[in-house]
Amino acid sequence: MSAHLKYSSPLSERYASKAMLELWSPQTRHGLWRRLWLALAEAERELGIDIPTAAIDDMRRHLDDIDFDAVARYEKRFRHDVMAHVHAFGDAAPAARGVIHLGATSAYVTDNGDLVQMRRGLELLRARLLAVVGTMAAFARQWRAEPTLGYTHLQPAQLTTVGKRTTLWLQDLVLDLAELDHRIAHLPLRGVKGTTGTQASFLELFRGDHAKVRELDRRVVAAMGFPASIPVSGQTYSRKLDAQVLDVLSGIAASAAKFASDLRMLQAFGEIEEPFEREQIGSSAMAYKRNPMRSERINSLARFVLSLEANANQTHAVQYFERTLDDSANRRLVLPEAFLATDAILILLENVAGGLEVHPARIHARVMEELPFMATESLIVRAVEAGGDRQQAHEVIRRHSIAAARAMKDDGAANDMLERLAGDPAFGVPIDDLRAAADPHRYVGRAPQQVDEFLAEVVAPLLARHGAPAAPTEEVRV
Repeated sequence: MSAHLKYSSPLSERYASKAMLELWSPQTRHGLWRRLWLALAEAERELGIDIPTAAIDDMRRHLDDIDFDAVARYEKRFRHDVMAHVHAFGDAAPAARGVIHLGATSAYVTDNGDLVQMRRGLELLRARLLAVVGTMAAFARQWRAEPTLGYTHLQPAQLTTVGKRTTLWLQDLVLDLAELDHRIAHLPLRGVKGTTGTQASFLELFRGDHAKVRELDRRVVAAMGFPASIPVSGQTYSRKLDAQVLDVLSGIAASAAKFASDLRMLQAFGEIEEPFEREQIGSSAMAYKRNPMRSERINSLARFVLSLEANANQTHAVQYFERTLDDSANRRLVLPEAFLATDAILILLENVAGGLEVHPARIHARVMEELPFMATESLIVRAVEAGGDRQQAHEVIRRHSIAAARAMKDDGAANDMLERLAGDPAFGVPIDDLRAAADPHRYVGRAPQQVDEFLAEVVAPLLARHGAPAAPTEEVRV
């Protein structure tokens, strides 16, 4: 069947990275199953079970040469995916045929394999997130002191700076990184727990030796590179772990969506724009358009990831007693798609953050449309210093500010409040003094210093602790 006649996820065709796609591939997934079977057999042999050295060697030689056609034939016969792979592995490693999966239940490979993949996925995302943090920090430093309109309630408010606003986006990502690090450090393996989590089959295998069963669990977990296994389980590990991992992913998605939403508005204002390639077409009809499609895609993918967090909690909530199978098909979809979509979001986020175009003249023009209104306290002080009465100055400003605002709204006029005040003898302050009082840099507070402090005290140590980002640059398919 032609590839063009089959559905293929856009995450694999257009958005996610090669590394993340390989991580969630059948080859990686089932190669992990074979490594888990090898780790189990090695630990069992070390603890006294009669498993020949030839069986171990045969398994080790055939960890990755998976005959997926043979697996498909076995699964058609047995209607059981894990047993299909057990038989295919036995065909590849005949010396081990009789000991593969000894004492285990299917969840031994499926659950432990999923946890390994999720931890590796989190590590890939951490590298991408660190790259974004570094890129955004450089942007914040460059524009630390550029005054810009602040907004509350989507209405112009006290001035901030372009760099300070960037630190708000950056701080969200730093918080996400802390959650990501915590989850990587504390994610357990399921370990060797048996059919309903009681380890009964392994206790039988070791003739009632509880210490050896506990040691078997410890050795397998160590062999797979994990610090610990989940203390207790049913047949499966608690699906709350999935929900916790997806909570981290949805947090990253939400932070990226906040940035993208802000940037889309800034681009509508003409202040800051996302990258736009030389021959890129913004609209098939409106040739002049420069649409923020990368930011829009971030928002689109983020909405998808956010929806999956609730899905994971719902799955956990209906896992009756030691396990039910209604999680299986759902998790086959949700876990890979959540990681692939978050990976795609971070690829886009790094691309956008690294190519932002700032238009200082437009930013300044929009500041000056509003700043005379925000500078009223300083203007009153100037009038009093010139010998005026504070209450009279307040009334003069009130009257002229209302008139100037009305002219801006009704006539499309520029904000001429300063000129109105300078021309009113009752105010008594020259236009040059008024303009000096309305210098935007006077109204950004400690924003530039806050940028410096945040980058020096929070971001720099974080980047130094993690080392140089290792995520490869990915082409963005616009």
